Amino acid sequence: MSKYDVTVIGSGPGGYVAAIRCAQLGFKTALIEKYDTLGGTCLNVGCIPSKALLDSSEHFHTAKQDFQKHGIVIDEPKVDLAQMMQRKSEVISQTCDGVKFLMDKNKIDIHHGVGSFLDKNTIQVKGEKDLKIETTNVIIATGSKPNFFPGMEPDGKRIITSTEALKLKEIPKNLIVIGGGVIGLELGSVYARLGSKVTVLEYADSLIPSMDKTIGKELMKVLKKEGFKFNFNHSVENVTAKENGVEVTAKNKKGEDVKFTGDYCLVSVGRKAYTEGLGLEKIAVSTDDRGRINVNENLQTSSSNIYAIGDVIKGAMLAHKAEEEGVFVAEFIAGQKPHINHNLIPGVVYTWPEVAAVGQTEEQLKESGANYKVGQFPIRALGRARASMDIQGVIKIISDAKTDEVLGVHMIAPRAADLIMEAVVAMEFRASAEDIARICHPHPTYSEAVKEAALSATAERPLHI
Repeated sequence: MSKYDVTVIGSGPGGYVAAIRCAQLGFKTALIEKYDTLGGTCLNVGCIPSKALLDSSEHFHTAKQDFQKHGIVIDEPKVDLAQMMQRKSEVISQTCDGVKFLMDKNKIDIHHGVGSFLDKNTIQVKGEKDLKIETTNVIIATGSKPNFFPGMEPDGKRIITSTEALKLKEIPKNLIVIGGGVIGLELGSVYARLGSKVTVLEYADSLIPSMDKTIGKELMKVLKKEGFKFNFNHSVENVTAKENGVEVTAKNKKGEDVKFTGDYCLVSVGRKAYTEGLGLEKIAVSTDDRGRINVNENLQTSSSNIYAIGDVIKGAMLAHKAEEEGVFVAEFIAGQKPHINHNLIPGVVYTWPEVAAVGQTEEQLKESGANYKVGQFPIRALGRARASMDIQGVIKIISDAKTDEVLGVHMIAPRAADLIMEAVVAMEFRASAEDIARICHPHPTYSEAVKEAALSATAERPLHI
């Protein structure tokens, strides 16, 4: 029987980063992964492939829409979907190989197979080789899988999840997307840029409902220009696969039945924690009503030597959240005093322009009765935006009305995924809006909009509007 200090189940961003940090801290570490490749959902059928297709489709869209204005004359661009998918596969392969390199570099033992608990210190692995592992500590990082509700069960052919949407062999003429959240809008953007007519059905009354409504409204304006059609307050009752398409039945706000037809239906109503086959019942580890593993503030389960991180526990289902939690657990096991502020984990939507946010939304602050100030600045007022022809978007900064401490930053802007880190750093150090406003920002850049929004929040004195 193999013996380890720490065994990590799941090799996604949370799992493999946890394993690396454990090894760095001197623990003999094992990593169990049921699939042939490392990297989990994020690297194989999530973050990495979707960003590869988003970049490819944006290049095509830019060539088709903007090159002529830039003075670049080319023949009408065409999509080679097979080559686009091939490039995506190459990116996945390179990234997964990179994780394998890091495991070898840090002398982490990899066991391919399904890991399940026999007791709190013994794990059975069934796969390439059946074996038992004796371990002092365990980190569960088994991630999540696509969610769906009754009536919209995916068949993997016409009724698809994000997994199948990342490897379609044709560009849909009409794509129906159930869910106006991150996954649906990102993958909808890919195919809208390539020529699909995209229809979104959303149960709530706005896009990306978990984020600030100002940003959701702005994103809707952008996506409408790309040809998206939106149907809010729609409850999907049934999705039926036909010979060459799908039919979706939903109830609108008035309670009336409405039907939508398309080539494919992408079911993107979130994800759910994946714990199947772990044998949690053998170690008395409990889950909540949504199937997520219950943990305390140190990410320990009811068995103090067993931890859980990432999508399998409560909180935002984000790769970078899982990574931070993986490092946290490794350092906690080592007796250190790690820190995570879950309120300051940024969220990003990789449409174009990108959407990014950190901290509290205006809706949350209103609900809590907080006294706050809001500063906004439009991207179109930037010289850099006009030079690059990326003029859509807005930066919004919310600060405490009395102390001026920044409470939330929300943006839709070119490279918002990178811009948001200024806000995260500022908020980690409890900066005021005035602190950000007084920092010299380079010109011409998109980051100037952050300064201007901070000026607006501080004293309603932006310089360029």
